[in-house]
Amino acid sequence: MYREMAFISYYFHWSEGEVLAIDHRSRRRWCREISGINEKLNPSKEKKEKSIFDMKATRTM
Repeated sequence: MYREMAFISYYFHWSEGEVLAIDHRSRRRWCREISGINEKLNPSKEKKEKSIFDMKATRTM
């Protein structure tokens, strides 16, 4: 959930409260939409911006 929140907040400049108000399914949908926009704007194979779905999960404590 934090990764989705950070991704949406970064690109849309939405507050934490705005992102938390969205249900999980909708957050995932927004992440797909943002990733699709990035892919269209950066069509080269060497992406500057990654899709949230391409990022490997890492845990830090």
